[in-house]
Amino acid sequence: MLEHNISLRPYNTFGIDVQAESFAKIDSIDKLQNILSDTKIKQNLSLILGGGSNILLTKDVQGLVLKNDIDGIDIIEEDSTSVVLEVGAGVVWHSFVLWCINKGYGGLENLSLIPGNVGASPMQNIGAYGVEIKDCFESLDALHIEDNVIHTFDKSTCEFGYRESVFKRALKGQYVICKVRYKLSKTPKFNTSYGAIQQELERMGVDTLSLKAISDAVIAIRQSKLPDPKEIGNSGSFFKNPVVPITLANKIKEDYPEMPSYPIDDDHVKLAAGWLIEKCGWKGYRKDDYGVHAKQALVLVNYGKAKGSDIYNLSSEILASVHEKFGVQLEREVNIL
Repeated sequence: MLEHNISLRPYNTFGIDVQAESFAKIDSIDKLQNILSDTKIKQNLSLILGGGSNILLTKDVQGLVLKNDIDGIDIIEEDSTSVVLEVGAGVVWHSFVLWCINKGYGGLENLSLIPGNVGASPMQNIGAYGVEIKDCFESLDALHIEDNVIHTFDKSTCEFGYRESVFKRALKGQYVICKVRYKLSKTPKFNTSYGAIQQELERMGVDTLSLKAISDAVIAIRQSKLPDPKEIGNSGSFFKNPVVPITLANKIKEDYPEMPSYPIDDDHVKLAAGWLIEKCGWKGYRKDDYGVHAKQALVLVNYGKAKGSDIYNLSSEILASVHEKFGVQLEREVNIL
């Protein structure tokens, strides 16, 4: 079951070529519990990989890497207006979204083409175009690594925030997400107000809204801005959009009145990290085999043989320049190892 000295390049969307000392794929909860029942193996566990779309590997991984390939999509509750689906953490996210659209289940269409697997969706509280996973999240099952027991988390115990959950903070590294449940609508309400969705629908000549039309619009927008990881190594948005005091935003707007901002509450606004990075001159930057994507400054890229440390150091330079120019402290969205 265990393999040794395995390259992780095929298992991360940045395409970083580092070695795992030990490696195993698991496709069921039983197999996961079985492998972790061995105390020596469990103590050697270093990393759980899903789709590898939200991680930057900066060094070889000492110890065991587990690849979560738990599959399956099952209807566990259904009535005339909604359906609850239980989905394996190893299911490819975009494939799952398309499956829902084909079945007429609404709620995830705005999240089309997000890279990665289902298991990462609650961990990251993934979101795009006015929708976050918490909007349709029901619950999840996760294996507690220490006691090898499955625990169930509802929306409250997941402690969702902006690209955040309890699994990225207080419980980081303590659980393996195995199954995720989503409640979707059979009579969906279409969300086209965010970003350029409405303009893209008009460009596509769509007169009648549908789940597929919105999904197609989102896919077209994302493909126009974001590189395909199969062609250029990347993890999508590398930085979070910062939430700042409105006083700071107003100060920046004195010099940059065109700066986009989005109200959060009476005292805070969300800024566009990509806009800040672009204004610092990073968009399209390239050094050797790594850089900042030419169409989207939020995306750091590996053009071929870059090291994870190269990309990490570049991200540090970007953080410093944005803080120096605007007084805004950006955060990395990508997990660093």
